[in-house]
Amino acid sequence: MQTQSRDLAKTYDPTSVESRWYDWWDSHGYFAPHGDGEPYTIIMPPPNVTGELHTGHALFATVEDVLTRFKRMQGRPTLWLPGADHAGIAGQWVVEKELALEGITRHDLGREKFLERVWEWMDLYRGRIREQLRILGASCDWSRFVFTMDPGPARAVRTAFKKLYDKGLIYKGERMINWCPRCMTALSDLEVNHEELQGHIWTLRYPIEGEGGRYVDVATTRPETMLGDTGVAVHPEDERYLDLLGRTVTLPIMQRSIPIVADAAVDPAFGTGAVKITPAHDPNDFEIGRRHGLPAITVMNLDGTMNENAGVYVSQDRYEARKYVVARLQEEGLLARVEEHTHSVGRCDRCNTIVEPLISEQWFLRMDELKELAAQAARDGSVRFTPERYKGVYLNWIANEYDWCISRQLWWGHRIPVWYCAECGEVSASDRETVEACPHCGSSRIEQDPDVLDTWFSSGLWPFSTLGWPDETPDLARYYPSSVMETGDDIIFKWVHRMIFFGMEFMGEPPFPDVLLHGQVRDAQGQRMSKSKGNGIDPTEVTAQYGSDALRFTLATAGPMGSPVKLSTEKVEANRNFANKIWNATRYVLRALEGADLATAPDGSLLPPDPSAMSLPDRWILSRLHAVTAEVTEQLERFNLNEAGRRLYDFTWSELCDWYIESTKVALGGTDEAAKSSARQTLAYTLERSLRLLHPFMPFLTEELWQHLPHSGEALIAAPWPPAEGRDVEAEEEYALVIELVRAVRNARAENNVPPARPVTALIAAGQWTDVLRGQRDLLARLARIDSGSLQIEPELAETPAQAVSLVIGQVQVYLPLAGLVDLGEERRRLQGELENARAESDRTRARLANTQFTERAPAQVVDRERAKLAAAEQRATLLEERLRSLG
Repeated sequence: MQTQSRDLAKTYDPTSVESRWYDWWDSHGYFAPHGDGEPYTIIMPPPNVTGELHTGHALFATVEDVLTRFKRMQGRPTLWLPGADHAGIAGQWVVEKELALEGITRHDLGREKFLERVWEWMDLYRGRIREQLRILGASCDWSRFVFTMDPGPARAVRTAFKKLYDKGLIYKGERMINWCPRCMTALSDLEVNHEELQGHIWTLRYPIEGEGGRYVDVATTRPETMLGDTGVAVHPEDERYLDLLGRTVTLPIMQRSIPIVADAAVDPAFGTGAVKITPAHDPNDFEIGRRHGLPAITVMNLDGTMNENAGVYVSQDRYEARKYVVARLQEEGLLARVEEHTHSVGRCDRCNTIVEPLISEQWFLRMDELKELAAQAARDGSVRFTPERYKGVYLNWIANEYDWCISRQLWWGHRIPVWYCAECGEVSASDRETVEACPHCGSSRIEQDPDVLDTWFSSGLWPFSTLGWPDETPDLARYYPSSVMETGDDIIFKWVHRMIFFGMEFMGEPPFPDVLLHGQVRDAQGQRMSKSKGNGIDPTEVTAQYGSDALRFTLATAGPMGSPVKLSTEKVEANRNFANKIWNATRYVLRALEGADLATAPDGSLLPPDPSAMSLPDRWILSRLHAVTAEVTEQLERFNLNEAGRRLYDFTWSELCDWYIESTKVALGGTDEAAKSSARQTLAYTLERSLRLLHPFMPFLTEELWQHLPHSGEALIAAPWPPAEGRDVEAEEEYALVIELVRAVRNARAENNVPPARPVTALIAAGQWTDVLRGQRDLLARLARIDSGSLQIEPELAETPAQAVSLVIGQVQVYLPLAGLVDLGEERRRLQGELENARAESDRTRARLANTQFTERAPAQVVDRERAKLAAAEQRATLLEERLRSLG
C-alpha cells in the first residue's frame, strides 16, 4: 500500500488510522503463515463465549500479538491460531440467567430447545469476540478459527475419551465431590474458590449411652449436617477417651446410636479432641467412614434443601434448617457453646454459591500415570516456565493431585460418549457421534449418558485438536508442538497442566516447550477489578478514546511476566501521548525530507548514511539505534516485553525525538550541504528502523507512518526485523558529554529563573574535550540557549569569572556569568551542598578501600572501580572548592 503523498494529518487520530489497516492486512493474507522455514506457532487460549472481552483478554491478545509480529518480522512462518471456548458451566449459566428474565427455566424448554438457545448465544458472542480481537490488532489466522464445540474438536474429545476409557484410566465411581446447588453439577477442586468467612463454630453435646449425665462434646461449623452423623472419632492415643472406645452415643434429634471409633487422622489438640463423623457431607469424614465401615447418610437434596433423611427438617433450605437445628439443641441443653470463628468456605467458581461436599456417582480420570508424565516434562526441562518460579509451584501442586472428576450434570457441553444398553446391561464408550445399536448384543435399546464433560477436558486437547487430531493432518505435522503457550497464571493447573499430560499421552511429546504466564490485570491501586467495586476498565471504551496502540503499549510494559498488571486510564493516556510524539516526529522528518535525494538500495530500502559525512549527532543516534535494536531483540527473545517496550520508549522519546531531532535543526538550518544530506539520510534511516522495532507493540501507528517513508516491500507487518549492527562507542561517549552539558546549563537556567528566550553567556574549560565541544559549538548554543558570540571553549581559562554559576560535568567546567540574574548567596549554598556530597562520597569510598576484607576478597575489577570512583569524587570536590573561593 504505497502512498504517493507524504503529507500527514496535523494531529494523530487513532480511530481513523486503526480502522482501515486491520482489514487491509487481513485481506492481503499477512496473518497466514508463509515460507518453508521452522514455524513459530501460538495456539490462542480460547476466550469463553460468555460475553464481552475484558482487560485480561486484552492482555493476552497484546502479549501474544507482540510475539507473533516479532517472529513474523524475523522471517518465521508464523501461525497464531484463534478460537473460542464453549465455557461449559459458565456458558450454560449465562443463558439460564437470560431465561430467568423471561420467567422460565431450562427444564421448561427441555434439553433440545435449551441447547438451541445456547447455540444462538454462542453464535452472537463468537462474532463479538472476533470483532474485539480485531480492534486490538490481533494478527491471528482467522481462516483457522476453531470453536471447542465444532465437529473437529468434538470428535477429538470422543476419541480421547474412548482411548482413556479403553486403557482403564476413565472410570465411574461413587466419591466425595464438590457440588454446586445453584448450577446443580459436580465441580472439580479447581472450580472451587476458597475464601475466609467470618462465621460461628457450634460445640454440640452427644450423650454417652449407659452413662447418664456424661457427654462427648464435638465442634462443627455446619450443625445441620449432624443429622447425618454416623459416628464420633477420637485419636487412638488420646487418654481422655480411651475408656469410651467401642461405646456409643445418642445422636441428638435423630435419636439413633452411633459408635465412638479411634482414628489417627483426628488431631487431639483441635477443639475437644473428638469430632463428629458425617461421611456423606465431608471429605475427611468420608475417608474415616470408609476405614471404619460407617454408613453414609445423605441428608440434603442436590438443590441444597434437606431430604427425607433429615427428619422433621425435610424440604427446608440448608441454612434455614441450620437455625432450627441449633434452636432445638439449645432447647434440649445439648448446645455447649457458640463462638465466632473464621473458616475457609468453598464457592462455585461461576455463580459464587457455597458448595456442598456430597457423595455422588461421577466419571473420573485416574491421575497417577498422567500427572507423572507432566511432572517429568517439567523436571527434565522439556517444558520451561516463565517466570521460572512457577516450575516449583507446578510440581508441588501436582504431587498432591487426586483423580479428576470429569463429569458435569449439565446440558451444554461435550456429552459423555458412553452408552448404556437396556437389553444386556453393558456399558460402551464410543468415538462416534451417534450409536444406533449396542456393540455387545446389537440391541437398539441404548441410551447415552446424560452428563457432559468438564470443559477443561476439551480445552486440554486444544493444542492438537485445533490442528486436526485424531487425523494425521499436514497442519498437525507442521505446527505441533507449538512454540509457546501464553496464558494467565490463574489457570496453570486448570488448563496448562492438562494440556501437558494430554499432549504427552496422545502425541508422545509436550504440546509446547515454553509456558509464559502473565499476571492478573488490576486497578492502579493493585485491587482486583470488579463490577461491585466500580473499578473495572472496559477495553473497548479505552480503545475508542485513546486507541488500541496506546492500550497495547500500556499492557505490554506494565510489569514483568507473572506480576500483577496495574492498569489505569492515566497510563493509557500517557502512552497515547507517546503515540502523538512519534506522529509529530514523523511529520518533522517528512518535512525535512522534502526534495531530498535519499540513498536507497535497488529494492527501495533506505541505506545507512555515508560514514565519512556523518556528524557527531548522526554517529551517536545510529550507534544508539544499533544498541537498542540488540537490547530489544534480546528482551523479546527472553519474553521480557516490559523491558523491551521500556527501552524503546526511552530511545524514541528521549534520544531520537528530544536529542537527535533537535540537533538536526542546526544542521538543516546551516549552509553545509553535506551535513544537511547526512542529517536527512540519518533521520529517515533511524526513524524507519525505529518504526520496525515499535511495530509489534504499536502496529497501527507504525504501519501508517512507515507507509509515508521510503521503504521496500508492501507492508511493515511483513518487513524484516532490523539486525543489530556495530556500536560507535566513541560517538556515544562524546555526545553523552554534550547532552550532560546541555542538561546542566538548562537546569541552572531553570533554578535561577532565567527566561527561556534569553541567551546566556558561557565559558567552558574543556580540557581534553576541547575539540569535541568546539565541533558542537552551534549545537550547544541552540540546545542550551547560549549566546554564540560570547561562548568560549578553551582547554583552560586564563581567568575564571567571579560571581558566576559554576557547573562541573566530569572533567569539564562551565561558568555562567549571570550577575544580576542569580542570587549569589543561593549559588554559594548550592555549591556548598554539592561539595558536602562530594566529600561524603569520598569518605565512604575511602573507608571501603581501607577495609582489607573488601580489597582482598572483592574481584579486582570491583576494587578498581571503587578507586576510580574515589579519584573522581576527590577531583570534583577540588573543583567545587575552587569555585566557592572564586565567589568570595
